Amino acid sequence: MLVALVDTLKQLRYQIAHLDDGTLNSEYPELATFIQQVSLTVTESDLKFLYQFLYVYGRKSEATYSRFRNELERFYLWSWLISEKSVFDLKREDIEAYVDFMVEPDKKWASTSVQWRYKDEQGIRRLNQNWRPFMLKESTASQQTLSAMFTALNVFYKFSLLEEKTFANFVPVVKKNSPYLVVQSQIQIPDTLSDIQWEYVFGVTRDLCEQKPDLERNLFTLACLKGLYLRISELSERPQWSPVMSHFWQDNDGFWFLRIMGKGNKLRDVTLSDDFVEYLKRYRLYRGLPALPRVDESEPLVHKIRGQGGMTVRQIRRLVQQSFDLAQQSLLDDGFKDDAEQLEAATAHWLRHTGATHDAQTRPLKHLSEDLGHAKIATTDQIYIQTNIKERAKSGVKRKI
Repeated sequence: MLVALVDTLKQLRYQIAHLDDGTLNSEYPELATFIQQVSLTVTESDLKFLYQFLYVYGRKSEATYSRFRNELERFYLWSWLISEKSVFDLKREDIEAYVDFMVEPDKKWASTSVQWRYKDEQGIRRLNQNWRPFMLKESTASQQTLSAMFTALNVFYKFSLLEEKTFANFVPVVKKNSPYLVVQSQIQIPDTLSDIQWEYVFGVTRDLCEQKPDLERNLFTLACLKGLYLRISELSERPQWSPVMSHFWQDNDGFWFLRIMGKGNKLRDVTLSDDFVEYLKRYRLYRGLPALPRVDESEPLVHKIRGQGGMTVRQIRRLVQQSFDLAQQSLLDDGFKDDAEQLEAATAHWLRHTGATHDAQTRPLKHLSEDLGHAKIATTDQIYIQTNIKERAKSGVKRKI
């Protein structure tokens, strides 16, 4: 039986404590039974090290925790159940075998839908029998999936070396020689909405606000993600950061900024356009607040209709999807079938790319890079600046055969 090794971030420190004081059997009975069945003398030690690793890296953000948890949990399960070794006894050829397994996992290891892991039942954390380490897909693992896997394993083994838990990290050499990874093309265009798709997404939501005032919250969220190039996590409630209205501030020259906590818990101040400030005023008036923020305001940036505090990533994503669905139906009604179908694949992150790609044509690269929160200006150049590619295409289009 496949058993989830790791619970939620909130439960992680309790799992560590249960291993330390020998109470795992009473709190996580299925997990304790599984560990006994695997019958590796180092299993419990390995599991505790995994928990410690996730605790260190999970403090950065819940998203980071989830990514590392998912990748390393399936790696541990493969190592114990298929390779029948501790993860610290695996050699280069074992890592290569795991990559093969990642590309084409056993169907018994896959689920057709996202499943919860554990839930409370009379004070005991009970396993969901339908949970599986993989999602069932018709196609093979994507380049993004493989890249995430290699990153997680590499970080884990580097940490293990520092903690003197292992003596070698074979991941870089396996990645370098992997037949499954494709060298990226020179031309990398980010996923963006077309002009007409954005016009419908924003315009339909704005037009419906009169009939459904609560859509003002959707409209403001769209303006933040596209107009300020925000990641959806930067708008949401997090354990170490709560976005509130006082994070908007104005300098002595009258320019407005929004203070954001981005990746790696780095603070940055994003510039506000005059157009965005008008939508900020509109949203605040809808909420019964003064038109412009004050330095002492503690109201959440994106509020809940019911309940207190700000919204989670999942809740904000739902708002964006609602606007996407409204736009898609309107596109279909107006005869733009292709645009409507393409909009089905869009995610909230496309709005950040859409705003940055559009503004890259007019804004200085350094200014754009700082508002995006990129550590290196080269990252912005690589993702959003397509001038050289277009010039190359223009110079080559009239070539004769």
